[in-house]
Amino acid sequence: MDPRDFFVDLHRHMEWADAAVWGLVLGSDAACADPGLRERLHHVHLVQRTFLSVWRGEPIDRHAGEGLDLPALATWARAYYPQAQAHIATLSDAAFTAPVNLSWSRFVAERLGFEPAPTALRDTVLQVYAHTAHHRAQILTALRALGTTPPTVDYIMWVWEGRPEPGWPAPGR
Repeated sequence: MDPRDFFVDLHRHMEWADAAVWGLVLGSDAACADPGLRERLHHVHLVQRTFLSVWRGEPIDRHAGEGLDLPALATWARAYYPQAQAHIATLSDAAFTAPVNLSWSRFVAERLGFEPAPTALRDTVLQVYAHTAHHRAQILTALRALGTTPPTVDYIMWVWEGRPEPGWPAPGR
């Protein structure tokens, strides 16, 4: 499997897992009423969008999606996936190894006291997947605390199920 196929596959799993989470969130009044859950969901999808902007060489909108209610936020989140998958699928091998400029890396130097090493585009694609999985686990834990039964969204589960398409909830909750 070449890098393009691998990273598109990871994004397909990420979309499937996020769609399952969004279905649970939008189907729960308690989840819809939890501002911390909305904040974390927004953060996950804002970071995804931020990296997509970096990959495309576009300006970053640090406030994108801030005013959206949960159903609109889910729709906004969903729109990321075809864009990201299409972009990743067009990248050359050279593009995956090319360094990318992450404008916020200077804050790492200030906060942690070291200069970040050069970052390749492939590192950022994997970061989006890992970052999303990390926060998705936090979201699922919060949903469990709200009395829901979270779905199993592990990568291997997706593979075992035959790599199904995502089951996004209907717009408008």
